[in-house]
Amino acid sequence: MSVPSIEELLAACHEAGVRLVRFLYCDNGGVVRGKVVPVEHLDARVRTGVGLTVAMQAMNSLDQLQPVEGMGPVGEIRLVPDPATFTILPYAPRSAAMLVDHVRLDGEPYEAGPRQFLRRMADRLAGRGLEARLAVENEFALARFVTDRPVPLDATLCFSTSGMTAAAQPVDAIVAALDAQGIELAQYYPELGHGQHELSVQPRPTLAAADTQVFVRETIRSVAAAHGLVASLAPKPWPDQAGNGAHIHFSVWEGEQNRFHDPAGRYGLSPLAEQFVAGILDHLPGLLALTAPSFNSFARLQPQHWSSAYTCWGPDNREASVRVPSPFWGEEAATTNLEFKPADASSNPYLAFGGLIAAGLDGVTRELEPPPPVTVDPATLSEGEREAGRIVRYPETLAAALDALEADEMLMTALGAPLANSYLAVRRSEWDAYSAADEEFAFTNHFAKY
Repeated sequence: MSVPSIEELLAACHEAGVRLVRFLYCDNGGVVRGKVVPVEHLDARVRTGVGLTVAMQAMNSLDQLQPVEGMGPVGEIRLVPDPATFTILPYAPRSAAMLVDHVRLDGEPYEAGPRQFLRRMADRLAGRGLEARLAVENEFALARFVTDRPVPLDATLCFSTSGMTAAAQPVDAIVAALDAQGIELAQYYPELGHGQHELSVQPRPTLAAADTQVFVRETIRSVAAAHGLVASLAPKPWPDQAGNGAHIHFSVWEGEQNRFHDPAGRYGLSPLAEQFVAGILDHLPGLLALTAPSFNSFARLQPQHWSSAYTCWGPDNREASVRVPSPFWGEEAATTNLEFKPADASSNPYLAFGGLIAAGLDGVTRELEPPPPVTVDPATLSEGEREAGRIVRYPETLAAALDALEADEMLMTALGAPLANSYLAVRRSEWDAYSAADEEFAFTNHFAKY
């Protein structure tokens, strides 16, 4: 895909009547933040970036600054937009947006920049002549605020047409807004929870897929707000309702050949795909800290909740951490992929995708073999059966997952010390704040944040 010139960006802004351009990024707390530039200064700011205090990578999702070395009141970086991500925002009149890279004042990439981390992991794959393609299934809840409390839009049933009808206007508008941004819908349906829906998009190459996830999150929330609703992608929006996942579907390609596909392999998977599975399961305890990284996440990741709770994999097993989806008839080579289930929208997609690639590649490098596939609900097995199958209950709290991440030398090295240390500080501070508060505080403060 060609990168538009500044002249082309300005022409697009003029044609659409754009007055403001948002420079967006996702921080260590999984919050989408940014700054806004008037179109009159876009030419200069594309070249120079916009200043940002280094402290923002130490800010948690409660806007509490954490004491991280080198991330205090002294020092600045630049938010430098990627013109390839330029998007006219259909839900924000006279506005456009671009995703940004964090860049040091000397012009070098900022070591704590999440987008740069994903670039490095994509480069590791490219060094083998490979490219990952990823897509996310986002679950979200639509609600109205009644006497300052969010109430589900409806109480309809899973996959029901009455659920489609109840949410037809906002969902139609969300799909139209995605289409206007060039984001292609894969499928949509009402989900199990009250007011809950699931929307999947088509896969894209690594960095574009993470950028797309940011735009999808922004679109769902913004279009819902325009309809007088609030959309929550929080992992557990209500204690008594189903949780929201952001399942990651991914495959690895060499040119136009899907290297995960092998018609002679188990479940149609290649040895490369099985090595990816093995690496992911091997690093899953620490990986959770990147893919399901909020206090709220672990209210969702419970046995027999179809969200996964054990380190296992299997064909069409929705209680497994890694599911092998059935490919489409006649399109097996194109649609063979893996689904990583313990992921949600409180994650930073650049960190989640990058961690997933790092773990999978480690399995390839070490030529790991996955444990035996699981074809039943692992919670129904005896402890002895789980032990024999190398099926382990993974961390049950954010604190335990963060400890596992810190102990995972491979993931910590892949992240690099500046990013890893700031990330651990931010997420640990969130664990401390939420674990010291009551359930009402935890759910209230997650509901509208993601």
